[in-house]
Amino acid sequence: MFSQIMAVMVPIMVGAGIGYFWVRFRQPYPTGFVTKLVFNVGTPCLIVNALSSTHVDISAFSSMATATFLCLLVLLAVGLLLSRVTKMDWRTIVPSVLFPNTGNMGLPLAMYAFGEGRGFSLAIAVFVIVSIAQFVVGSITSSSRPVKNLLTNPTIYASIIAILLMAYQITLPAWLSNSIELLAGMTIPIMLITLGVALASIRARNLSVGLAFALSRVVVAGAIAQGIGLLLGLDEEARGILMVMMCMPMAVYNYLFAQKAGRSPEFVASLVMCSTLASFIYLPLMLMWVI
Repeated sequence: MFSQIMAVMVPIMVGAGIGYFWVRFRQPYPTGFVTKLVFNVGTPCLIVNALSSTHVDISAFSSMATATFLCLLVLLAVGLLLSRVTKMDWRTIVPSVLFPNTGNMGLPLAMYAFGEGRGFSLAIAVFVIVSIAQFVVGSITSSSRPVKNLLTNPTIYASIIAILLMAYQITLPAWLSNSIELLAGMTIPIMLITLGVALASIRARNLSVGLAFALSRVVVAGAIAQGIGLLLGLDEEARGILMVMMCMPMAVYNYLFAQKAGRSPEFVASLVMCSTLASFIYLPLMLMWVI
């Protein structure tokens, strides 16, 4: 079991470590270009490649997407309640409660932990719903145009195409399938390296508060995921995937949105940093339970 867990965690630590030390050694990293490349090309190709190449029952995929949406609704209520209790701006606290890092960290972990078949496809269902919700809420909290951002989000169109391919069991031509697979292959490594770059660039304070917040969120999100999974009748594997994905550390995008909007970016930075560092301890324990 230990070797199995290490086989999952070590590639993630190595990938993020490369990005972290790359910046620490003062090497240039075009974060803006890389982020756009992954967002506009790599991630859509990853979604299409994963869902079109695996035989996942459309009802299982839909159930996982529904479960993710319900988890986010409950977490939204928790975030609003916490904002009221702490008297903090909801636009600061709610995204931190709502959105785990299902992209840069969640997808790589799901691929290594659950394989590239059904498990990874179900993890992508979680990622798609979280990603869409994240850009809508992020756009609202940063005072930009949520509808425009949503309609120009490549993840949505890639998801629609992939779901149609999966539902009707359409096989892509070899030249197109190979091209998509090639571009999808770059996504996971770049996601991890960019995660490390982002962590190296964050200046965090209030680490004790950040750690307490991060661990509390893991407990709450894990309980919510298990409860909703049981309520919807998800099988054991699907419940485990849902719980692990919803318990990912807080997304780096939360910090980027807070920084852009000028709403307590240092506080959000401490939450992102502490939750990411803590995840290297609690995620192996969680994987021992669900794998």
